[in-house]
Amino acid sequence: MSIKIGNAPCSWGVEFANDARNPTWQSVLSDCAKAGYSGIELGPVGFMPEDPDVLGPALAEHSLELIGGVVFRPFHDPDAWDDVLDGTHRTCAALNAHGAKHLVLIDSIAPARAPTAGRPDEAVQMDDSQWNAYVERIKTIATISRDEYGLVSEIHPHAGGFMDFEPEVEKLLDAVDEDLLKICIDTGHCTYAGFDPVAFMQRHRSRITYVHFKSTDAAVKAAAIKNRTGFYDACGQGIFCNLDQGEVDFPAVRQLLLDTDFSGWCTIEQDCDPTLDPDPLRDAIVNREYLQSIGFS
Repeated sequence: MSIKIGNAPCSWGVEFANDARNPTWQSVLSDCAKAGYSGIELGPVGFMPEDPDVLGPALAEHSLELIGGVVFRPFHDPDAWDDVLDGTHRTCAALNAHGAKHLVLIDSIAPARAPTAGRPDEAVQMDDSQWNAYVERIKTIATISRDEYGLVSEIHPHAGGFMDFEPEVEKLLDAVDEDLLKICIDTGHCTYAGFDPVAFMQRHRSRITYVHFKSTDAAVKAAAIKNRTGFYDACGQGIFCNLDQGEVDFPAVRQLLLDTDFSGWCTIEQDCDPTLDPDPLRDAIVNREYLQSIGFS
């Protein structure tokens, strides 16, 4: 099994590039290396320097490889198309500049869906016309990334957006050719949405080219569902926890990857509230040690 374990700026609370609470990008690179990782994601476009002559030497200084980047933009909103295109071109350019291969597409948090995260029966759904246009926007971005930048896009289901619950993920996969769109599966967003990441990975293993490691605190999740807590409040309550404390069966994930000859990066994305957890370096070390304890190198 040739699996490399990376980390991402969101594990340091970096969700949006312009958040005043963000640590510096230099400290994130330094902490990632100190915690024993050899690769890191780009984070939200604009957080890391977009000038490769600045970021490249900084990555090399810490012996870090750039793994990939995320277009975390509102694919669900036709009026935000320029924003989606901006995120796409800037992220693709950064990935190509540093030889990174993973372009992850995430429909960002939607005001209509954030309140019902984890509760599929209550979630607002698109009508057929909205859905078809939504799929076409995803296909267009995947085509741009392939034809203009030589990158293969990976869809990432995410709580609080319109690509969240298992039926809509399956519907998208049926609608888009596998050669155009692969999958970046996030184990924690699966459990938040109420489906089994191992079963999903077994079913779609041939299409999964990248994995995000995340877990959910079962007690916090159960309370959030019972109390009808929205996405942002659930994050503030600690729904995403250290890997060894959550409900994802990582030994089973490891065995599935081993059995199916997965080779490449698995990246920890422990979305954290920087006001809730002041020690992301500690968590990065704990998560790395846990993965080593169950057989990841």
